[in-house]
Amino acid sequence: MSTILVYVEHKDGAPKRASLEALGAARSVSDNVVAVLFGEGAREAAAGAAGAAKAVVLSGDTLSPDAIAKAVAEVAGENGASAFFASATSSGRDLAPRIAALLDSTLLSDCVAVTVEGDGIVLQRPWLAGKLLANLKSNAQVVCATLRRNVFAASDQAGPGEIVDGPALGEGLAKRTALDAKEGGPMDVSEAPVVVAGGRGMGSAEGFGILEELAAAFGNAAVGASRAVVDAGWRPHSEQVGQTGKTVSPQLYIAAGISGAIQHLAGMKTSKVIVAINKDAEAPIFKVADYGIVGDAFEVVPALTEEVKRIRAL
Repeated sequence: MSTILVYVEHKDGAPKRASLEALGAARSVSDNVVAVLFGEGAREAAAGAAGAAKAVVLSGDTLSPDAIAKAVAEVAGENGASAFFASATSSGRDLAPRIAALLDSTLLSDCVAVTVEGDGIVLQRPWLAGKLLANLKSNAQVVCATLRRNVFAASDQAGPGEIVDGPALGEGLAKRTALDAKEGGPMDVSEAPVVVAGGRGMGSAEGFGILEELAAAFGNAAVGASRAVVDAGWRPHSEQVGQTGKTVSPQLYIAAGISGAIQHLAGMKTSKVIVAINKDAEAPIFKVADYGIVGDAFEVVPALTEEVKRIRAL
C-alpha cells in the first residue's frame, strides 16, 4: 500500500485524540503514513503523531483554509499519496473538501471503516440516514475521506522518525482574524466516551438536571439532546445529536426520554452500547438499543446515578 497523508490537529503541543484515531485508521491499511500539521506548536505536536513514518510541518502562521488546503495538496503530490484522511471534526470538514477539490477527487465523508481490497482502499459509511452501510471505492488518483470520531482505535505506535518542513502557507482568499473560544466548560458531545442524552420526555429544561448529574457521576460524559429539545430552547445547539446536529460514536450512549426518530438515530446509531430509557415500550429507540429500560426517566436516571457513584467509589 502506498502513502496515506493524514491531517493532524493538535492542542497544547500534542495531537488531538481524533487525529490519533485517523492515524490509527491509516496505519491499519498502510505502513507508510505521513502526518501533516500546521500552526503554533505544530513541530512539538509532530513528535506525537503516533504511527506516522514522517511528519510534515507547514511553515507560516496564515490561518486561511484555502491557503492551508493548497499547501496540504502540495504535500500530497510531493509524497505520492494515494489517500488523504482527516478526522470529521469541524476543522477536518472545513479543509477536506477543499483538499479533495484541489486533488480532483471526490470526498467520502464520515466513514466508519477502512479496508483494503486488491490495490484499492474501501471505505464504509452510513447511508440513507444510517439505514444502510455503503462500501465505497474511488477511481480518483488520491482517495479523500473524513473519518467519524470515536470509531477507530487511536494509534499507539511510535511517533515519526522524520520531521520535515513543508511548504510555506501563502495568503488565502479567506482567513481567520480572531478566535473567540470559551475557556473550559463541559466536554464536547462529539468527543465524549459517554453521552447522556435527553429528549422531549424530560419535560422541560429543568428536567435535564438529572442528566447532568448522571454525566457528572461518570466523570467523562457529556450531555446531549434531540432536535426537539434544542428547538424548544431547553439545551444549546452544540449538544444536538442527529442528522442536523452532531454525529457521535461514544462507548456508551444513554437515551432518556428520546422516542428515536430516524433523524436522531442517524447521529448516534454507531455508538458501541446504546441504553434507552422510555415510558413507551413501543418507542422506536428500543429497536436500536442494546439495553432497554421501560420506565420513567425521573425514577430510573437518579437510580443509575447513585449506582454509578457507588461503583466509582469502590
